Parts: sequence; structure tokens; C-alpha cells
Amino acid sequence: MRKDLFDGLTEEQIAKVKACKNPEEVLSLAKAEGVELTNEQLALVSGGGLICSTPTFTCPQCGSTNVSAYSQTSPVHKWWVCTCKKCGYHWET
Repeated sequence: MRKDLFDGLTEEQIAKVKACKNPEEVLSLAKAEGVELTNEQLALVSGGGLICSTPTFTCPQCGSTNVSAYSQTSPVHKWWVCTCKKCGYHWET
């Protein structure tokens, strides 16, 4: 699992997350600990997407290519959810 997904958590919280057996336990733990999950973390826990480094996206707000993106799929459509790591702008494509 990517270490950056644990940013902002204590070592104790990370150990608790790793001990969870399913996504529901992770969500319950986050709520109990008062931790607000990012959109990216929520998508991973809910099974909504996979983190992907390609394709490369450019932020329409500031022009940065330092963008995190994950795919979303439905039975008839696939799209990307993007967040600029420089300015925080969030968009879907």
C-alpha cells in the first residue's frame, strides 16, 4: 500500500488501519478516531477506484502537472477524479 495514504496519521493509527479486515472497519475506525479521509482515500476504501500515475493530467486552475488521479467506473462509463497537489483544485474528467 502507498505510504502517502497514511500521511497525517500516527504510528498507532496506522497499525489500527493495517489490522482492519475490510473497508467498513477502516471507515468505522476513521470515524472513531475523528480522522477525515481524503476523496482519494474514500475511493480506495469504498472500492471506487485505483490509484494511477498515468495518464498525466494538467490542473486547469494553475497549470501544474503535480496531480493525483484515480479512475472511477460504472457499467457504461469510466472517468478520472483529479486533485492538484499544488493548488488543491479538484475536478473530474
